[in-house]
Amino acid sequence: MGIGVLTFVTDEGISPVELGAALEQRGFESLFLAEHTHIPVDARTPYPGGGPIPPKYYRTLDPFVALTAAAVATKTLVVGTGIALVPQRDPILTAKEVASLDLVSQGRFRFGVGVGWLREEIANHGVDPAVRGRLSEERLRAMIEIWTQEKAEFHGEFVDFDPIYSWPKPTTRPYPPLYIGGGPAIFRRIARLNTGWISMAPSADALSGQLEELRAVAGPDVPVINIHAGEPKANDVETYRDLGVEHVLIELPTEPRDQTLRRLDELQTEFAELG
Repeated sequence: MGIGVLTFVTDEGISPVELGAALEQRGFESLFLAEHTHIPVDARTPYPGGGPIPPKYYRTLDPFVALTAAAVATKTLVVGTGIALVPQRDPILTAKEVASLDLVSQGRFRFGVGVGWLREEIANHGVDPAVRGRLSEERLRAMIEIWTQEKAEFHGEFVDFDPIYSWPKPTTRPYPPLYIGGGPAIFRRIARLNTGWISMAPSADALSGQLEELRAVAGPDVPVINIHAGEPKANDVETYRDLGVEHVLIELPTEPRDQTLRRLDELQTEFAELG
C-alpha cells in the first residue's frame, strides 16, 4: 500500500518543484494536486467544510503545469490529479494534457477526475450543473477514444467531433490509470468506464461498507485510492491495508516552504515503519 500526499499548490506556498523533490527524498510515493479554475465571488453553494471558501481554492496553480514541474524534478514520484474537474475542461485539450504529462513523467501520471461541487464555478464554464455527471462521463469516453485511436471521432449529446488526429498518445497503455472521485452515487459510472475510485474516508470503518457496495457493482478488483480525512497517524492509515486499498493520500496543508518541509519531516517519522 503506497502513501502519498494530496494538497493545493498555490503562489503562496512551497513550489511544486521543491515539494516533489522533498516528497521523493523522504520516501513518499506520490503527489496529488487539487484543481479549481476560479471561485465566483458571490457563490451561494455551501462550502463542504463550512464557512467561507479558503483562499487556496482560488490561488491554486493549474495542476497539469504544477505536476509537470514536479515530475521533471523527480525520478520515481507518482503524480496525479486529485481531482481534475471534467465539467470545466475541454475533452480534446485535456486528452492532450494527460497524454503529454504521461509522456513527460514516463508513465508516472494518475488521472483522478470528478464532477465538482461548486455549481457557480461550473456554470461559468458554460455548463449546466444539473447535467455535469452525464457530461463528464461522455467527455471521458471521448478522451479514451482520442488516447486509443489513430483517427478518433465521437458523436454524443455533449461532445461531437468527426475523425481527428491527436498526438502524443499516452506512454501508459491503453491510457493512464483513471480514477473517479465521489461517493456511492458514482459507483455505476465506475463500473461502466472500468475505472478506479478515489474515496475520502476518515477511517477504515467508514470506508468498509462503501467498498462492499462498490465491489458488488463494479467487481472485486476495483483499484481504490483513499484520501485519509482524519489525523495522519500510522496506526490508523495501516488499517486500510486490510480493505485492499492500494494507495492512501494524506492531506497536506498549503504552507510556505520551511513549514511544509518541517511537516513532511514529521510525517516521514510517523510513517517510517509502514511498508
